[in-house]
Amino acid sequence: MSVQTALPPGALAGVKVLDLSRVLAGPWAGQTLGDLGAEVVKVERPGTGDDTRAWGPPFVQDGQGRSTGESAYYMCANRNKRSVAIDFTQAEGQALVRGLAQHSDVLIENFKTGGLEAYGLDYASLSALNPRLVYCSVTGFGQTGPYAHRAGYDFLIQGMGGLMSVTGQPDGAPGGGPAKVGVALTDILTGLYASIAILAALQARERTGRGQHIDLALLDVQVACLANQGMNYLYGGQVPRRMGNAHPNTVPYQDFPTADGHMILAIGNDGQFARFCRAVGRPEWATDERFATNAARLAHREVLVPLLREVTVQRGTREWIALLEQHAVPCGPINTVADVFADEQVRARGMQLAMTHPQAGSVPLVASPMRLSDTPVQYRDGPPQLGQHTGEVLGERLGLSPEAIDELKRKGVLG
Repeated sequence: MSVQTALPPGALAGVKVLDLSRVLAGPWAGQTLGDLGAEVVKVERPGTGDDTRAWGPPFVQDGQGRSTGESAYYMCANRNKRSVAIDFTQAEGQALVRGLAQHSDVLIENFKTGGLEAYGLDYASLSALNPRLVYCSVTGFGQTGPYAHRAGYDFLIQGMGGLMSVTGQPDGAPGGGPAKVGVALTDILTGLYASIAILAALQARERTGRGQHIDLALLDVQVACLANQGMNYLYGGQVPRRMGNAHPNTVPYQDFPTADGHMILAIGNDGQFARFCRAVGRPEWATDERFATNAARLAHREVLVPLLREVTVQRGTREWIALLEQHAVPCGPINTVADVFADEQVRARGMQLAMTHPQAGSVPLVASPMRLSDTPVQYRDGPPQLGQHTGEVLGERLGLSPEAIDELKRKGVLG
């Protein structure tokens, strides 16, 4: 899929976002807003930039196979942004960021609680200059509470927030013990919640004329996203346990072995289970009092699952999927990442696209999953090189002349 062209204005056209964040949660929010049409300016440290630029290999390569120094990790969360390299530990750099904030609708930052106050870039300072500013702070533990000044990272929060206690094989089973999710899911969820909160604050501003401070904490997000597991504990009083790929509330809803690998059965109601039983030649299971209802299947999970495994190993994965889909039984393969991008549905939905990089030319990226009929997601600019737009943005937003920009570069304020 190529970059979209000749699109109507995006849903957030005209919204100006100043992104002071780095790594994943904050940049994910900034990219989401940029995909929706917002103008996003990413402020980075001269010389180093976003930490994830160096988080490789793999690194993006130019046409001669040489590394550009920019990692694939960085590319995943920074399209539709312009990069400005400013050292705001210096007074002149602070003044530039304050100027940009005065011309912005939204600011995203993920410094430690209170970390920007010393530079006059905290919410109180910037809202005094721009009362309409929506200021989103993303931290590990939030702006209040006994852990507020601790650093927080996705892996740490997956553990502290309970996710790892319900992820992995049970204790005593082969490979048993806690496991993290294979992507930084808490960071990504926090980025999505940040995007939602920012949009809500912009809508509130339409009524009040004022911006506000958004306090987003990774720990809060992870606790909220315990979802049914959290509610199972609060209502049932039992601490959820690791169950491998099994589901705590419905059976069968897990992986099963096949003649040539594995497949997933995701049976969510009694009608689907009855259709499965007919499809596999075991119609009597659907009327067996031990299995006829989901509550009964939960109570007799240890009996039913081995019986299912005896059946599923008799055919290959593709054969099972073809058969079960004919009976409207939810099922599917366990794909590798390579399988995912080769999948006909993924390809039909355009989930891989190409964008232009200043050194590497055309580079692959993962598309946004948002589909808006009237204001579709836009792919305007590939992830920027460090400081690629410093002169352009400061000239456009603050009216700085090329000579003034050169002088600030000479002083080390700009990169």
